[in-house]
Amino acid sequence: MDPGRDHEFAEFVDGRFTALQRFGYLLTGEWHLAEDLVQTALTKVWFHRNSLRSSSALESYTRTVMVNTSTQWWRRKWRGETPTEQLPEPQAREQYGSVDDRDLLLRALAGLPRRTRATLVLRYFEDLPEAEIAQIMGCSVGTVKSNVSRGLAKLREHHLVAAVSAPAQKEG
Repeated sequence: MDPGRDHEFAEFVDGRFTALQRFGYLLTGEWHLAEDLVQTALTKVWFHRNSLRSSSALESYTRTVMVNTSTQWWRRKWRGETPTEQLPEPQAREQYGSVDDRDLLLRALAGLPRRTRATLVLRYFEDLPEAEIAQIMGCSVGTVKSNVSRGLAKLREHHLVAAVSAPAQKEG
């Protein structure tokens, strides 16, 4: 055991836990699952921390573990439709419009395939470049681009592209 690595890991957890939890929420759609996902991923990373080349690899490796763990959990989960998914939309949207839009976006993201959803979350919510996403997802940059394209096409069906792709507009 390397005490220096232990200290680096503790600093990483202290500094990045909130961002990792937000990333977990975007992957799972539920806060309690996001907390479980982060804790599970950090436990897995803890056991492999000494094999990482540098402390800067912790972030990327942790996100990779989170994506893979989320996918494993999802594969085990029974996907049944709940009765509340069929409730009619309320008429008064003006007062709660932003909450409704956020809910609509989260539901649309939840309906995407896991890898496409993870790619969109990494690209537009975490604002990562395509090369880094490809590394985290363990695929090529071309696969990342096609996943983003397919995901945005699905979101266009729900009229949500402006809400998701807005951060990409600022990169120029």
